[in-house]
Amino acid sequence: MAKTPWKTDLWFTSPWNFAEEVRAGMDFPAEIRIHDITLRDGEQQTGITFTRAEKVDIAKRLAAIGVHRIEAGMPAVSPEDEAAIKEIVDLDLGAEIFAFARCMIPDVKLAASCGVKGIVVEIPSSAHIVKSAYGWPLEKAVKLSIEATLAAKEAGLYTVFFPIDSSRAEIDWFLDLIEKIATEGHMDALAVVDTFGVLNPHAIPYLMKKIRQRIDKPLEPHFHDDFSLGVANTLAALACGGSVAHTTVSGIGERAGNTPMEDLVLALLTMCGRDLGLKTEMFCELSRFVLERAGVTVRPNRPIVGRTLFQVESGIIASWMRLTGREHRLELVPFAPELVGQEEVRLVMGKNSGLDSIRTWLEEAGLAASEAQMLEMVRRVKDRSFQKKGLLGRQEFRDIAEAVLAG
Repeated sequence: MAKTPWKTDLWFTSPWNFAEEVRAGMDFPAEIRIHDITLRDGEQQTGITFTRAEKVDIAKRLAAIGVHRIEAGMPAVSPEDEAAIKEIVDLDLGAEIFAFARCMIPDVKLAASCGVKGIVVEIPSSAHIVKSAYGWPLEKAVKLSIEATLAAKEAGLYTVFFPIDSSRAEIDWFLDLIEKIATEGHMDALAVVDTFGVLNPHAIPYLMKKIRQRIDKPLEPHFHDDFSLGVANTLAALACGGSVAHTTVSGIGERAGNTPMEDLVLALLTMCGRDLGLKTEMFCELSRFVLERAGVTVRPNRPIVGRTLFQVESGIIASWMRLTGREHRLELVPFAPELVGQEEVRLVMGKNSGLDSIRTWLEEAGLAASEAQMLEMVRRVKDRSFQKKGLLGRQEFRDIAEAVLAG
């Protein structure tokens, strides 16, 4: 590990992340992989529909940035989804292609016919949801799980058993279920599923330990973001030995979405010293491509990929910019914009601007002004910004500056 893994030319995070006492409690596996679920769970976000061509294009871009596994969809949903999965498989993109299936033998056979390498097989795993949402006796969930996972094994598919709502299950019932499937059915790996995003990071070590006491299988955290804890929980699960993280591009997905891939990968890189090999410089391009086709907008200052993330309006930060210059820009931001494909840090003009903002824009416009004139420009910029309820453009600022200079 580098001498100062928290501070490089591209990022500056906290050295406390790498304190011996902190790292002593971590057990990251030698290899961590990303299992992207944008094309399946991501598309379950209300209002999102990807066409076959869009799914193929997204899969190509996911593979291009180095995503290890792509869950291409659920073939039982529609002929369009089935065709998209087959086309993605045929492209031989380099990433492993998985399909998603219910615990039903016909679903498994359909997935196998698509030529995928692996399958994620779901079943409700909390007694209350089995009874209330599915209307099944508990024995049915167990029976279907055994039958479907054995069918997946027979088809030669790498099988990830996916117990829905396990984070709200009665712990002994849940552990009995996964042990029974591991012994009487089949699983190559277990998805540790927080369907409703209701775990907190402190509960993760407890859950991971309980699971490992019953089964010896690779664990794959799959966490939703209803309380904005998807990244934190996934980091915690990986630090407890989880080896494959389920994520979506920019966190799209059912309800509040899934663990966002960009945030997780960058946190692992800059705060944990774990480089997953993804081309992070393509994150913004990928995010904008996916969100545009999803018809989804995100807040402009969204972490990693937000469009205004590297814009500076505050007068205080503008003063920092003048003092630090590009050489010391990591005094202003925690990571360099090119690390994720962002535009360079730049100064914008608005209600929060101050003297150094005015000074910088005057210099860029080739204009000079006295201190008193610049103070008047600050006043007029603030007034104009209040009127607009937004930022000023270059021409608007020049008009103000020239009016003040003209007396």
